[in-house]
Amino acid sequence: MHTSKNLILLRGLPGSGKSTLARVLSENGKHPVFSVDDYFTNTQTGKYAFDFKNNHLAYKLCEENTKQSMINNASKIFIHNTFTIDWELEPYFKLAAKYDYTLFVVTVENYHQSGNIHDVTNEQLQKMAEKYKVKLL
Repeated sequence: MHTSKNLILLRGLPGSGKSTLARVLSENGKHPVFSVDDYFTNTQTGKYAFDFKNNHLAYKLCEENTKQSMINNASKIFIHNTFTIDWELEPYFKLAAKYDYTLFVVTVENYHQSGNIHDVTNEQLQKMAEKYKVKLL
């Protein structure tokens, strides 16, 4: 029996509900869930402390965790990041191709008007939204 392997990238602005949706879709952790934010979140306290100078390390950790889950043949892997710029998506496109995963890119929209837990200002959100591109065709 052929079992498909799926990589699901959840993208959207801070506060859109990416983390919550990832948790729901992963069946509360049955399937691996990763984010750049994992690097900045204390595993004991859950406290989030972003530090831009380590952002490249956070991206690398997320990619490495994804790769390791693919090597372990996880049937579904969920990544939730803003993914506002194409270069942020590209490493996952390459991993999906290399490890034979079907790729899905899902945009999460903030219809629920929730704030974000990272204290991103409305001005910063607007700048992110201006860079955001959706590929419909």
